[in-house]
Amino acid sequence: MKTDRPRPTRADAALLRNTVLKLTAATRVFTAAAVLLTVLVWWFLLRRLIAFGKGLDYSGLEALGSQIMSLVQQYNPFFWWAIVALCTLIIAYFLYGFVEAMNRRASARRVSADLVARLASRLSPSAVQVVQWSWQNRREPISVGVLQHALRELSNGRAARIELAEQHAALLATATTAPVSAPAPAQTGHPAQDSQPEPHATV
Repeated sequence: MKTDRPRPTRADAALLRNTVLKLTAATRVFTAAAVLLTVLVWWFLLRRLIAFGKGLDYSGLEALGSQIMSLVQQYNPFFWWAIVALCTLIIAYFLYGFVEAMNRRASARRVSADLVARLASRLSPSAVQVVQWSWQNRREPISVGVLQHALRELSNGRAARIELAEQHAALLATATTAPVSAPAPAQTGHPAQDSQPEPHATV
């Protein structure tokens, strides 16, 4: 039992991809600008911090001995670069959290009814089924995250799996509704033959 439903095409994936890009363009531009600005500011502060470390005067440590003085001067660059590495990790951690928060915000954006109608009219029936499958919480309207999920599933062959699942469901439903045939009656011998006495031996 196989349906002749047309498979999704590249045009379906391109339409969903372009729609998602348009809906998330403003958030992506703002996020990229914020990250770039943070990196530039930190690069400027990093150079200032390294220059500050190199310009420190340790002549006041001569009273502690020449050996301590030489150790401080030898390991001074490593100390400041360790501070730079630690601060870089902290900034990267906060930037990662910021980017994730902006992505969640963009994914939670609701899609207008006009855009859903446009997608429904231009997508193939199989691609529409993938969008419906991705829209799991029907109490909430379709969001950008639903379209992103549909785009990923469309690329992973979800349409073919939905069709196969429907075929399995139809086959099992047919098996459960099929009438049960009555058992055949047991075959018995003729009464006359069954009641014939066995011949007695003559003496």
